Amino acid sequence: MFDRVDTLRSGRTPFVVATVVRAERPTSAKPGDRAVVLADGSMEGFVGGSCAESTVRTQGMRLLQSGESTLLRITPTACAETVTEGLVTVGNPCLSGGSLDIFLEAVLPPKLVYVLGDAPVARALVKVGRALGHDVQQVSSTAEVPTDLTALIVASHGHDETEPLLAALHANVSYIGLVASPRRGRAVLESMDITDDQRHRVHTPAGLDIGARTPSEIALSIYAELLTEHPAITVAPPVIDHCHPV
Repeated sequence: MFDRVDTLRSGRTPFVVATVVRAERPTSAKPGDRAVVLADGSMEGFVGGSCAESTVRTQGMRLLQSGESTLLRITPTACAETVTEGLVTVGNPCLSGGSLDIFLEAVLPPKLVYVLGDAPVARALVKVGRALGHDVQQVSSTAEVPTDLTALIVASHGHDETEPLLAALHANVSYIGLVASPRRGRAVLESMDITDDQRHRVHTPAGLDIGARTPSEIALSIYAELLTEHPAITVAPPVIDHCHPV
């Protein structure tokens, strides 16, 4: 299982690790049993029979949307699904009964950020972004744009700017930033054969207006704008009555 987790991490695949931390008989699972839940709903490993498996799959899929982790309690004494801070309690509909506490840990790949350029701002973008936990890669071209690329930040200061911007626009990259003055940024966009909607998708000058001056401050303002544009998603699970199903 550990090898599989390492493979998923290295492949930038989102998944949830489910670990049984407590089992009250009669249950087929025991503490230490583990499974992973993937984004397509498939599961690998073992955390109990069909009732536990379906519940872990449902809760795991929700956590893949929020990026959070929680303790899941499956017990025959619960009717409506209840959610408190750090704990989700769900009724066990199986006739065998038994209770399980399963820790669900969402493992999402860090934001993938491409930085184009080798100027001081570009180097600061790499350093600050990695300190924030992002997967930042300094690139010289964008011939291939990964499907999970979160952001492309062009900080080449006038060198080879339009082609990377076009590649990011065509690939529908979530955040596209151009490090430039307002005047030069407008000129670059006006020189490109793109629609008005596409021009509005390019952030230039990249970053929030926080009075940044140094390369590190500019990098911080850009990541602040990126976070503002793409905050974490929180999904509230619905309340399910297991004692009186509809």
